Amino acid sequence: MAGIGARWQTRRMKTLMLVRHAKSDWGQPGLADHDRPLNDRGLRDAPAMGVRLRERGAIPDAIVSSTALRAQTTAKLIATELGLDAASVELDDRLYGSSPQTILRVVGELDDEVVRAMIVAHNPGMADLAYDLTESIGEMPTCAVLELDFDIDEWVEVEFQAPVATRFDTPR
Repeated sequence: MAGIGARWQTRRMKTLMLVRHAKSDWGQPGLADHDRPLNDRGLRDAPAMGVRLRERGAIPDAIVSSTALRAQTTAKLIATELGLDAASVELDDRLYGSSPQTILRVVGELDDEVVRAMIVAHNPGMADLAYDLTESIGEMPTCAVLELDFDIDEWVEVEFQAPVATRFDTPR
């Protein structure tokens, strides 16, 4: 049938990795929320999660992070453990304090050549989005990683498709 002009298009699987930032430090009361760093546990958990992802071969083609210091640091520590350049982490200020709809908007704007993307952001938006997409995962503890495989061609389709597979991991 291929000779009749029919064009067969194969769909590509896309993986969305939702990561809540690692545990942050509340020890400086006057510090703006956006500027809070990771605490010691966060500084241990983020690289540990990066190692787990690397061991499974789950290396993203793109990492987009909130501009908040704790999210940026989480993203860069994970990237380093994955063998990626920490400078390649893209920052998007829309991910700070974002709703599930805003996170999906950022995802929908990803280049469709990206097959595996990681988004590093905050609760409650991440937990709400996790539940919206899975209807079962309603908690995103600090440094949790939710991987969602979608049978889609374009990132804008994520919000309209149920994932075909999910993996959920936490540092604990």
